[in-house]
Amino acid sequence: MQFFLSVLGMVMVVEGLPYFAFPEKMKLLIQQLLEMPESALRKFGFVLMLAGVGLVYMGKR
Repeated sequence: MQFFLSVLGMVMVVEGLPYFAFPEKMKLLIQQLLEMPESALRKFGFVLMLAGVGLVYMGKR
């Protein structure tokens, strides 16, 4: 559980960094995301999940 909380905390730091460092650019990015078709967002999310699973697999090896 301690490892899980550490990983979750690091994910939150990495996710929050762009909003802290570049708030105006993040607003533009969110506007662009709202205009993208849902199918493109689903594909991008799926690719990111596969990459994440691959990284976890490589890290556990």
